[in-house]
Amino acid sequence: MNNNKVFGLLLLVGSLGFIFAMNVAEFLFPGYSVSNNYISDLGAMCRAGSCRIIQPSSTIFNTSIILLGIAIIAASIIMAMPREGPKLFPSLFAISGVGAIMVGLFPEYTGSLHSISALIVFLFGGLAAIASYKLQGSPMNIISIILGLLTLSSLALYVTGHYLGLGPGGMERMIVYPALLWGAAFGAYMVGRADS
Repeated sequence: MNNNKVFGLLLLVGSLGFIFAMNVAEFLFPGYSVSNNYISDLGAMCRAGSCRIIQPSSTIFNTSIILLGIAIIAASIIMAMPREGPKLFPSLFAISGVGAIMVGLFPEYTGSLHSISALIVFLFGGLAAIASYKLQGSPMNIISIILGLLTLSSLALYVTGHYLGLGPGGMERMIVYPALLWGAAFGAYMVGRADS
Protein backbone atom coordinates (compact mmCIF):
# COMPACT_ATOMS: atom_id res chain seq x y z
CA MET A 1 0.00 0.00 0.00
CA ASN A 2 1.53 3.32 -1.01
CA ASN A 3 1.81 6.44 1.16
CA ASN A 4 -1.01 8.31 -0.62
CA LYS A 5 -3.42 5.47 0.04
CA VAL A 6 -2.45 5.20 3.74
CA PHE A 7 -2.68 8.99 4.10
CA GLY A 8 -6.10 9.01 2.43
CA LEU A 9 -7.46 6.13 4.51
CA LEU A 10 -6.31 7.75 7.77
CA LEU A 11 -7.97 11.01 6.79
CA LEU A 12 -11.16 9.43 5.47
CA VAL A 13 -11.68 7.06 8.40
CA GLY A 14 -10.67 9.71 10.97
CA SER A 15 -13.06 12.34 9.58
CA LEU A 16 -16.03 10.03 9.06
CA GLY A 17 -15.41 8.26 12.37
CA PHE A 18 -15.47 11.56 14.26
CA ILE A 19 -18.64 12.74 12.49
CA PHE A 20 -20.35 9.46 13.38
CA ALA A 21 -19.14 9.50 17.01
CA MET A 22 -20.12 13.16 17.50
CA ASN A 23 -23.64 12.42 16.29
CA VAL A 24 -23.94 9.37 18.57
CA ALA A 25 -22.75 11.50 21.51
CA GLU A 26 -25.41 14.12 20.65
CA PHE A 27 -28.16 11.48 20.51
CA LEU A 28 -27.17 10.14 23.94
CA PHE A 29 -26.99 13.60 25.60
CA PRO A 30 -30.42 14.45 27.11
CA GLY A 31 -31.80 17.76 25.83
CA TYR A 32 -28.78 18.50 23.65
CA SER A 33 -29.35 21.35 21.16
CA VAL A 34 -27.11 21.69 18.09
CA SER A 35 -28.02 25.38 18.06
CA ASN A 36 -27.53 26.28 21.72
CA ASN A 37 -24.94 23.76 22.93
CA TYR A 38 -21.27 23.93 22.02
CA ILE A 39 -19.82 20.82 20.39
CA SER A 40 -17.44 20.51 23.34
CA ASP A 41 -20.40 20.34 25.75
CA LEU A 42 -20.45 16.70 24.70
CA GLY A 43 -17.14 16.25 26.56
CA ALA A 44 -18.07 18.37 29.58
CA MET A 45 -20.71 21.12 29.77
CA CYS A 46 -19.70 24.06 31.94
CA ARG A 47 -21.91 27.07 32.67
CA ALA A 48 -21.65 29.70 35.42
CA GLY A 49 -18.91 27.86 37.30
CA SER A 50 -20.72 24.51 37.29
CA CYS A 51 -19.78 21.55 35.10
CA ARG A 52 -21.76 18.47 34.10
CA ILE A 53 -20.25 15.39 32.52
CA ILE A 54 -22.89 13.31 30.76
CA GLN A 55 -21.95 9.69 30.07
CA PRO A 56 -21.50 7.96 27.71
CA SER A 57 -21.45 11.14 25.57
CA SER A 58 -18.34 12.47 27.29
CA THR A 59 -16.29 9.33 26.75
CA ILE A 60 -17.47 8.96 23.15
CA PHE A 61 -16.69 12.58 22.25
CA ASN A 62 -13.34 12.90 24.04
CA THR A 63 -12.08 9.54 22.77
CA SER A 64 -13.19 10.16 19.18
CA ILE A 65 -11.57 13.60 18.93
CA ILE A 66 -8.32 12.24 20.37
CA LEU A 67 -8.40 9.43 17.79
CA LEU A 68 -9.08 11.99 15.06
CA GLY A 69 -6.05 13.99 16.21
CA ILE A 70 -3.86 10.87 16.17
CA ALA A 71 -5.06 10.03 12.64
CA ILE A 72 -4.29 13.59 11.48
CA ILE A 73 -0.79 13.54 12.95
CA ALA A 74 -0.06 10.09 11.48
CA ALA A 75 -1.33 11.23 8.07
CA SER A 76 0.78 14.40 8.31
CA ILE A 77 3.92 12.39 9.05
CA ILE A 78 3.25 10.13 6.06
CA MET A 79 2.71 13.14 3.79
CA ALA A 80 5.95 14.79 4.99
CA MET A 81 8.12 11.65 4.69
CA PRO A 82 9.37 11.99 1.12
CA ARG A 83 12.31 14.41 1.11
CA GLU A 84 10.89 16.19 -1.94
CA GLY A 85 7.34 16.15 -0.52
CA PRO A 86 5.27 19.15 0.60
CA LYS A 87 6.22 20.83 3.88
CA LEU A 88 3.64 23.58 4.54
CA PHE A 89 0.53 21.42 4.32
CA PRO A 90 1.69 18.57 6.60
CA SER A 91 2.99 21.10 9.16
CA LEU A 92 -0.32 22.99 9.33
CA PHE A 93 -2.26 19.74 9.38
CA ALA A 94 -0.15 18.22 12.17
CA ILE A 95 -0.71 21.31 14.32
CA SER A 96 -4.48 20.92 13.84
CA GLY A 97 -4.11 17.27 14.93
CA VAL A 98 -2.32 18.33 18.10
CA GLY A 99 -5.18 20.77 18.73
CA ALA A 100 -7.75 17.99 18.30
CA ILE A 101 -5.95 15.77 20.83
CA MET A 102 -5.77 18.70 23.24
CA VAL A 103 -9.54 19.32 22.92
CA GLY A 104 -10.13 15.73 24.09
CA LEU A 105 -7.55 15.89 26.87
CA PHE A 106 -8.63 19.34 28.12
CA PRO A 107 -12.47 19.46 28.22
CA GLU A 108 -14.42 22.65 28.93
CA TYR A 109 -13.75 22.51 32.68
CA THR A 110 -10.06 23.26 31.99
CA GLY A 111 -11.06 26.78 30.89
CA SER A 112 -8.52 28.60 28.73
CA LEU A 113 -6.61 25.39 27.91
CA HIS A 114 -9.73 24.11 26.19
CA SER A 115 -10.40 27.39 24.37
CA ILE A 116 -6.82 27.55 23.07
CA SER A 117 -7.01 23.91 21.97
CA ALA A 118 -10.25 24.52 20.04
CA LEU A 119 -8.79 27.63 18.39
CA ILE A 120 -5.72 25.64 17.28
CA VAL A 121 -7.74 22.85 15.67
CA PHE A 122 -10.18 25.27 14.00
CA LEU A 123 -7.57 27.73 12.69
CA PHE A 124 -4.96 25.24 11.50
CA GLY A 125 -7.59 22.88 10.10
CA GLY A 126 -8.91 25.66 7.86
CA LEU A 127 -5.40 26.71 6.84
CA ALA A 128 -4.46 23.09 6.07
CA ALA A 129 -7.51 22.68 3.83
CA ILE A 130 -6.44 25.74 1.83
CA ALA A 131 -2.78 24.66 1.71
CA SER A 132 -3.79 21.24 0.38
CA TYR A 133 -4.82 22.74 -2.98
CA LYS A 134 -1.33 22.12 -4.41
CA LEU A 135 -1.74 18.39 -3.82
CA GLN A 136 -4.93 18.03 -5.86
CA GLY A 137 -6.23 18.50 -9.36
CA SER A 138 -9.30 20.44 -10.38
CA PRO A 139 -12.04 20.62 -9.14
CA MET A 140 -10.98 19.13 -5.78
CA ASN A 141 -8.36 21.85 -5.26
CA ILE A 142 -11.04 24.56 -5.63
CA ILE A 143 -13.39 22.69 -3.29
CA SER A 144 -10.60 22.47 -0.69
CA ILE A 145 -9.98 26.22 -0.85
CA ILE A 146 -13.71 26.97 -0.52
CA LEU A 147 -14.13 24.62 2.46
CA GLY A 148 -11.03 26.05 4.15
CA LEU A 149 -12.29 29.60 3.64
CA LEU A 150 -15.71 28.61 5.02
CA THR A 151 -14.04 27.26 8.15
CA LEU A 152 -11.90 30.39 8.62
CA SER A 153 -14.67 32.91 7.89
CA SER A 154 -17.04 31.04 10.22
CA LEU A 155 -14.31 31.08 12.89
CA ALA A 156 -13.99 34.85 12.52
CA LEU A 157 -17.77 35.27 12.87
CA TYR A 158 -17.86 32.91 15.86
CA VAL A 159 -15.01 34.65 17.71
CA THR A 160 -16.67 38.05 17.23
CA GLY A 161 -20.04 36.74 18.46
CA HIS A 162 -21.85 36.90 15.11
CA TYR A 163 -23.88 33.67 15.00
CA LEU A 164 -26.16 34.63 12.07
CA GLY A 165 -29.22 33.28 13.89
CA LEU A 166 -27.68 29.81 14.18
CA GLY A 167 -26.83 30.07 17.88
CA PRO A 168 -23.33 29.41 19.22
CA GLY A 169 -23.56 25.66 18.56
CA GLY A 170 -24.84 26.16 15.03
CA MET A 171 -22.11 28.67 14.22
CA GLU A 172 -19.49 26.35 15.69
CA ARG A 173 -20.71 23.64 13.33
CA MET A 174 -20.21 26.05 10.42
CA ILE A 175 -16.53 26.00 11.45
CA VAL A 176 -16.25 22.25 12.01
CA TYR A 177 -18.35 20.65 9.28
CA PRO A 178 -16.53 22.22 6.28
CA ALA A 179 -13.21 21.03 7.73
CA LEU A 180 -14.54 17.51 8.35
CA LEU A 181 -16.15 17.35 4.90
CA TRP A 182 -12.85 18.47 3.38
CA GLY A 183 -11.03 15.76 5.37
CA ALA A 184 -13.36 13.03 4.14
CA ALA A 185 -13.33 14.28 0.53
CA PHE A 186 -9.55 14.81 0.42
CA GLY A 187 -8.98 11.41 1.99
CA ALA A 188 -11.19 9.72 -0.60
CA TYR A 189 -9.47 11.70 -3.37
CA MET A 190 -6.02 10.51 -2.22
CA VAL A 191 -7.17 6.88 -2.01
CA GLY A 192 -8.63 7.13 -5.52
CA ARG A 193 -5.51 8.78 -6.87
CA ALA A 194 -3.36 6.02 -5.38
CA ASP A 195 -5.49 3.45 -7.23
CA SER A 196 -5.37 5.21 -10.60
